[in-house]
Amino acid sequence: MRARTLIASFALLLASSAVADETCQSPYLPKVTGQEDFIYVWTVGIEGLGDGSDKLVTVGANPALPGYGKAISSVSVGGRHEAHHGGFTDDRKQLWLGGLDTSQIFIFDVATDPARPKLVKTITDFEKATGGIVGPHTFYAIPGRMLITGVSSSDGSGKTGIVEYNNAGEHVRTIWMPKGAEYGYDGRVNANLNRLLTTAFTGKKNYMRALGDLIKDPEAMKNFGNTAVLWDFHARKPLQIFQMPGAPLEVRWALQPRHHYAFTSTALESKIWLVARKDDGTFEALPVADVGDPSKTPLLVDLSLTADDRFLFASTFLDGTVRVFDVSEPRKPRQVYEKKIGPQVNMVSQSWDGERVYFTSSLLANWDGTGGEDAQFLKAYGWDGAKLEPRFEIDFRAEKLGRAHLMNFGQRGFWSARGAGEKVVAGE
Repeated sequence: MRARTLIASFALLLASSAVADETCQSPYLPKVTGQEDFIYVWTVGIEGLGDGSDKLVTVGANPALPGYGKAISSVSVGGRHEAHHGGFTDDRKQLWLGGLDTSQIFIFDVATDPARPKLVKTITDFEKATGGIVGPHTFYAIPGRMLITGVSSSDGSGKTGIVEYNNAGEHVRTIWMPKGAEYGYDGRVNANLNRLLTTAFTGKKNYMRALGDLIKDPEAMKNFGNTAVLWDFHARKPLQIFQMPGAPLEVRWALQPRHHYAFTSTALESKIWLVARKDDGTFEALPVADVGDPSKTPLLVDLSLTADDRFLFASTFLDGTVRVFDVSEPRKPRQVYEKKIGPQVNMVSQSWDGERVYFTSSLLANWDGTGGEDAQFLKAYGWDGAKLEPRFEIDFRAEKLGRAHLMNFGQRGFWSARGAGEKVVAGE
């Protein structure tokens, strides 16, 4: 009976994963279906605005529930840490969030009361425990552990690595990037292929500096990552290093099981790159499309791939625009839609069913407002496969909530609906 239950649950998981979960989440997370109830927004504090601290803000996302389109709770973490990215543990009960400046990690309980997350642990010794890595960026759930990419190192060099913590918040090991691959950024897994792909941004001296000053400094502009690394995920061993000039950022693996490729993009060159498996089992990396006018450096910052692998959303920070590409032929992306979201735009996240798309405004505290107005918002749109239609927006400045950056989704009653049933993961 237990075996049949596990098999049935795993089959349901696979059947729902193509349309049910926010598309850039780890394959090791349990999947949820239906309308998201909450959006957890990780925000950067602004001095003199509210309490000035970084905070986790919970926004109502279900039009059938009270608080729709409004901030219904917030938890400050004390101080400004350059709030950036985060992710759920593999049981989806905790949300880990990091600060690029102080390298502190804040762990929230999101299971007990999903509408009002509670800060339950703060990791303050990340740099020491990891052997000198700073800037925890991607938090990626694997069975029983959290995989964390580091952006740079405490000595200011490009040396960095990938870090593993257990779900209790204890350091397990540090895996250093191979020689010839400086800096770090994103890291995501294709469980079917046993492949991990990591990318590279820039060091702390650059990302904590005002963008206007940075781009005028030729020497500083040389200190950006130009590589992506393909790993044997189980062995945690690097297999190939790809040259990708211009700071490759977000990694988005194709979700359909027979699609053996991933997309990433270069921020400074404004290009979409395809990393695809060849017949011999190795991979190749190819630039396949420009986003906007690369000569104007619109700063390509985020990607979101639809669950059917058909559309790729690409947001460019400095012109506040999202462009949608038809990537049905992954080697020949074709732009099919464009919309200006605001004076600046950063993150783009799709709902589990693909019918809603959300945007936030903040990139980095010292980079926001570079193009003019420093607007701070969360905006929600409906997506019908052809165009975006506004649903709601929240002015984070007016609400004294800070700079809106990362989004994660929550659902009321997610755990009570499952009771004490079997937990299913894509096996490592």
